[in-house]
Amino acid sequence: MMLALDNVHAHYGASHIVQGVDLAAERGEVIGIFGRNGVGKTTLLKTIAGWLTPSRGEIRMDGRRIDGAAPDRIARLGIGFVPEDRRIFPGLNVDENLKLGLLQARRRSAAARRLAVEGIYGRFPRLRERRRQLGTTLSGGEQQLLAIARVIIGEPTLLLIDEPSEGLAPMIVRDIYDLLADMKRAGRTILLVEQNVAQALRICDRFVALERGRIVFSGHPSSAADCDNLISIVSV
Repeated sequence: MMLALDNVHAHYGASHIVQGVDLAAERGEVIGIFGRNGVGKTTLLKTIAGWLTPSRGEIRMDGRRIDGAAPDRIARLGIGFVPEDRRIFPGLNVDENLKLGLLQARRRSAAARRLAVEGIYGRFPRLRERRRQLGTTLSGGEQQLLAIARVIIGEPTLLLIDEPSEGLAPMIVRDIYDLLADMKRAGRTILLVEQNVAQALRICDRFVALERGRIVFSGHPSSAADCDNLISIVSV
C-alpha cells in the first residue's frame, strides 16, 4: 500500500473538519475525492501534505508514518501538492517559479535540472513563451499550468491536486487532464479533488464521496449505479 490513512481527524481551531477518514491508495491508482463545498476535501489534502497536522489518526507513505511531519519533508518523500489557490510566488517570473519545484526533488546534477526544465517547457509551450513574465500576471489557466508544472518537475510519486479545472477555459482543462492521464500511464498515484465530476471520472480508477468530514460512499466509474449514487450525493 502506497498511502494509508487510518482514522484521520483534523481541526481548524474548534471546528472538527475531517472526522475519521480511512483511505488507502495503491501505487499508480487515481482516486477521485468528491463532495459538496465545505465537507472537508481540501482539508484532507492539506493534512496529507503536512500543511495541517492531524488531531488524531495515522498517515503512512510506503509504510512510514508522515502525520505531523513538516511539509518540506513530506514533499521530499515524493508527495506533491497543487493547492486550489495555486500559490504562485509574487515577484518571481515563470522560470523562477518553476525552478523552485526542483528544490523538492532528490539531488540532481545541473545537467539533469536543465533537462527537467526543458522537458516541462516542451510539454507546456505556453509557459516557455512566458518564461520571463511574472507568474502572477499570467491568466488563470496559465497560472494553473504553472502550479502543476512546478510540482511535477520534482517527480512526485503521489500527486494531490485540488480543483484543477475550476474557472478555466475548456482548452486549458483538456490540457490539464491530458497531463494527468499521462501521469497515470507513467504509474503515478493521484488523489484528485474536483467539482467537475464527469471530467474527473474519465481518469479515476475509483472514487469516494465525503459528507461532514467522513467518507460516506465509495465506488467505481465503470458502475453506472455507483456514478448515479455519487451524483445524488454531490448535487444535494
